[in-house]
Amino acid sequence: MKPVLRPMPPLRQRGVILFIALIVLVAMSLAGIAIMRSVDTATLIAGNLAFKQGTIQSSDNGIEQGYQWLLANRPTLPNTNLAQGYFSSRPGAEPNWNDPASWASAILVGTDAAGNTVSYLIHRMCNCANTNYNGTCAGGVPQQCALDNPAATAPPPGAGDSFVVGAPGYLQDPMVYYRITVRAQGPRNTASYVQSMVAIAL
Repeated sequence: MKPVLRPMPPLRQRGVILFIALIVLVAMSLAGIAIMRSVDTATLIAGNLAFKQGTIQSSDNGIEQGYQWLLANRPTLPNTNLAQGYFSSRPGAEPNWNDPASWASAILVGTDAAGNTVSYLIHRMCNCANTNYNGTCAGGVPQQCALDNPAATAPPPGAGDSFVVGAPGYLQDPMVYYRITVRAQGPRNTASYVQSMVAIAL
């Protein structure tokens, strides 16, 4: 008599593969979220850098406007003119440029197409206000200014002069230095501060 073959009962499933698949799915989801956040952060940083660069470029207009004002008002430069954002002496202590109060007398140049608002202040690099560059301050203290004061005798030829043998150099008028400070405010609360020193002949 032949033995009867009976099929083996199916193995009982324990769900281990499903558990592992869920763990892998969660890990992949977290990795995807991390990549998305990284891309968003990189895009935000790149945008902020672009806005910062834009404010720095816009500040050039403020420097130019301040320089043109100095050239047009040379006879009155010994005196402070707060209505024009001009101080005839350097500050005793460096202002906190992030403080809005430091810009109370600033001249607003305007807002450009990129949305950057530009303003400027000018300081004459002298220790006494409302005094000529070679004058005497209150209390008998001599005025001290940052000057480009030429020599008493003609120097050798310089830039722009003829370099032919025996060519004379030329004396120039003394020049006082002025500091133009520009603030450019742009989108996303971006702000840049740029300073430039210019020399204006007396």
